[in-house]
Formats: sequence, structure tokens, C-alpha cells
Amino acid sequence: MLAPAPLFSLLPDGVRLSVRLTPKSSRDALDGLAALSDGRKVLKARVRAVPEKGAANTALLRLLARALNLSRRQVTLASGATSRIKTVRLEGEPAALKQQLETVFAALAGEKTP
Repeated sequence: MLAPAPLFSLLPDGVRLSVRLTPKSSRDALDGLAALSDGRKVLKARVRAVPEKGAANTALLRLLARALNLSRRQVTLASGATSRIKTVRLEGEPAALKQQLETVFAALAGEKTP
């Protein structure tokens, strides 16, 4: 059996990130990390936008850009346009992006503890 895909992977010019998106939420937010039934890890995100005409995907990309202090054009959808599980590509220096992601993940983990 193959090992599950990592939450994110470094590319020569960026990072690829796995996200589970929940549209039609009451707010736009990153909700922490989760493991799927197949063992894959994902970043959980929710957006107010509905999943019609790419509105939820666009809202997700804006949310990630804002959370990671990136320009919107640095954040693109690599796969999963019509799926809840998406792969997002973050363009930039991989080591810096990795550090930004780890900072966001640590902040999310801190919010979940009482």
C-alpha cells in the first residue's frame, strides 16, 4: 500500500497544498487540519460562496491568499474544480511558503485547544 499524500509538497517554484472546501458556510475561514478516510491530510476551509460558476473556488483562492500574505495571482487551483477535495498551487519561494504554511497551521492548532 502506498503512503498517503502529504498535506503539502514543495515544487521548484512553489508549493502544492491539499484542501477540503465546504461552500455555503456562515463565514469564510480556515478550520484546521483533517485526515480523510484514505489517510490523506488536508487543510479544512469554508467559504460563504455557493459552488456555482466557480464562485466557491474563487472565494477559496482569495481566502488562502489573504491568510498566507500572497497576491491573489500567486494562488491557483491545480485540480478539483468540481470536487470538495482540491489541490491548490502557491507560487513563490518554496522554503518561504513552507514557513508561512507552518505558521498558519500552528495558529490553527492553537485555536482548537481550550
